[in-house]
Amino acid sequence: MITRFFSTSKPIHLVLVSFFVLALFLVVRSGYYSNGINAFQILKELLLYGVTLLSIFVLSFFVNKNNLTKQNSFKILFFSLFLACIPETIQHGNIIISNVFILFAIRRIISLRSNLYIKKKLFDAAFWITLASLFYFWSILFLILVFAALIFFSIGQVNNWIIPFTGIITVILMVISYYIVTENSFGDIYMYIDGVSFDFSNYNKLSLIISLTIILSLGLWALFFYIKKLQDKTRAYRPSFILILIALVIGIVIVVMSPNKNGSEFIFMFAPLAIIMTNYVESIKETWFAEVFTWLLVLTPIAQLVF
Repeated sequence: MITRFFSTSKPIHLVLVSFFVLALFLVVRSGYYSNGINAFQILKELLLYGVTLLSIFVLSFFVNKNNLTKQNSFKILFFSLFLACIPETIQHGNIIISNVFILFAIRRIISLRSNLYIKKKLFDAAFWITLASLFYFWSILFLILVFAALIFFSIGQVNNWIIPFTGIITVILMVISYYIVTENSFGDIYMYIDGVSFDFSNYNKLSLIISLTIILSLGLWALFFYIKKLQDKTRAYRPSFILILIALVIGIVIVVMSPNKNGSEFIFMFAPLAIIMTNYVESIKETWFAEVFTWLLVLTPIAQLVF
């Protein structure tokens, strides 16, 4: 049974997920090279595959370290299944890179709970998010999570509220320096700023509709229980779980605002949603229901092939 197998945290789970994502990459991205592939393109694909695996490893690391779930591998299973359900998320390299930077930032934000190295963590989080915005502009909205953490972790010193801006400015100065060296100019900031679109017609594909229906239905069901259980969390850990909820909301806002709605923008929802759904699966007492819940996600990519 799949839930029993992933109910522990073992290296074999990471290995299996790695092979699963590799197979997904071969199926989804091989179509780009129907006319042949050269060494540079192979290197590029290996790099993007490595970044995707890094996203999974970072997710597993900070979730386990901060006790956001029990010691199991459901979060990496769900994350990889989300990628398979919406394969558009791995068709755009800039989105993959932006997402891993966001995960680096979330890792630093959640670790503020320890009340150690606060200034360094705030700088790192803002730095990673601003860097992520260079690859996908609207990921800049995750800066909201930095300031939400200052509130929920009761970090009140004024200088700590200033630190995130130094991380933002550092990235800006790096970009300006790059343009001065390469183009003898300060660059054009407007080329990084994306517009907003509320045209959802691109989502009107049967395969995407099926996947979104399954993921959102299961996600909303799990979210209801996640919010209900927040009061049961200890006072020390409750802010971390609230921040994961805020991260999900930010991911949804990015999807709504995205100017080019090709499906890849859903990747920003995957990490918080995987954590929320893992918390739900852990709480299910009926083994058969947990199995059905998980198998629905497993079978969704297969259903896409049929339709």
